[in-house]
Amino acid sequence: MLTAFPSDAYQASLKLLYAASTPSGFLASVQPISNYQRIWTRDGVITGLAALLTGDEKLVATFAATLRTIFEAQHPTGFFPSNVVPDTGQASYGGNCGRVDNVSWAIIGLLQYTLLTQTDELATRYAGRIEQAFRVLDAWEFNGRHLIYVPQSGDWADEYVQHGYMLYDQLLRVWALELAGRYWQRPAWLDQARAIRAVLVCNYWNKGDATDAQSLYAPNLRHQRLNMPRTFWLMGFNSSRVYAQFDLAANVLALLLDLGTKTHADCLLHYLQQQIEARQFLLPAYTPAILPSDELAPELRDNYAYEFRNQPHQFHNGGLWPVWNGWLCAALWQQQRADMADRLCAHLSMANHLNLSGARWGFYENLHGITHAPIGVPFCTWSAAGQLLAHSYRAGKRLVR
Repeated sequence: MLTAFPSDAYQASLKLLYAASTPSGFLASVQPISNYQRIWTRDGVITGLAALLTGDEKLVATFAATLRTIFEAQHPTGFFPSNVVPDTGQASYGGNCGRVDNVSWAIIGLLQYTLLTQTDELATRYAGRIEQAFRVLDAWEFNGRHLIYVPQSGDWADEYVQHGYMLYDQLLRVWALELAGRYWQRPAWLDQARAIRAVLVCNYWNKGDATDAQSLYAPNLRHQRLNMPRTFWLMGFNSSRVYAQFDLAANVLALLLDLGTKTHADCLLHYLQQQIEARQFLLPAYTPAILPSDELAPELRDNYAYEFRNQPHQFHNGGLWPVWNGWLCAALWQQQRADMADRLCAHLSMANHLNLSGARWGFYENLHGITHAPIGVPFCTWSAAGQLLAHSYRAGKRLVR
């Protein structure tokens, strides 16, 4: 029988976060690999959010250090670093392009820290930088029509195919606007979030009817959506296509932020239940995997910096990521779907336990979508964060929505 939360899973996750704590913030991994021995905006914030829910004073202090590191490295234009070298403070803002989602993650992290610790010091210090961050997001709309445009490699899946108006990035912006709007009592930010929500519901759920083109973001969507899925929120679109893949992170955020109506949520939850029962393990980040014969394969094939990692069912291309499955567990608990949540959380514990070296608790970046073999760097803090988020939501703790 699966046990959703063996006590050693929680303790092992805490132990890894302790080991990754530095005066500058959370490292991405304790494995001695240079890129992972840095403070990453996205990884650091997600790890910090999990730390907040534990209530552990040392880990909460490390999250505060993480926030200071990334806000001090914010570019004058308003965007945030991909990562910062702890010893030197040298910041990297990405390779071919920067990371759009980092802007919203930084704001979300700062406001969650402020609200859950009831400490205003960092929010007061960085209030002006929050203004800069929202201005750069406004600029990235390019047309003033509520959706930010994400270049290829411009968010967490930086070696995948997606580009355009990606739902994941829009939802993070909504969360950031709503948190900041309430905290600083800025009605304009709350109005902006409401306007974005309306655009998302209209454009990212395929009703399967001949929707009036005038109500869509672009008339292209009327014919591009005809054969797209109708059981979950669409991944995103650009001028030439709508993406048909299921995007786990985007749909998790849709549940967490109550996007749309109860009908939308029920339909999505039914789809997720089918997937969890069919797979009997974690869910892929994006599915179905892109195969060498698929139309999108050429876009995927050369999109890497050092080595090609996106073989079918690996990394972004259908790989299983503990961090996003941990967020899914949290969303299922929030939706009061204990049956699904417990089952998935048990699989999450099993996944984080796997270790190719034979030791316990590998906390790998991701696992193969078919064989479940660990892939990538072990001892990743945001894999442990996924475990802690799941545990905390099961215990009734919540981030601020």
